[in-house]
Amino acid sequence: MMTKEDLKHKLDKLKEEHRALDEEITRLMLIPIYDQVAAQRLKKRKLRLKDEILKLQTKLLPDIIA
Repeated sequence: MMTKEDLKHKLDKLKEEHRALDEEITRLMLIPIYDQVAAQRLKKRKLRLKDEILKLQTKLLPDIIA
């Protein structure tokens, strides 16, 4: 099982990759005639990363008893 520090490190890496994808998508869409298929693939990858980020954040949050 991953330690809390390992989870935080992985979370940071995923957030960094998510930001990089966002910047790449923005740059790609600035081109007048851009590759829409490539942009769609990047957006799907970005969504998968967001899901992974949310899962890790959930693991890092302490359980709250309501």
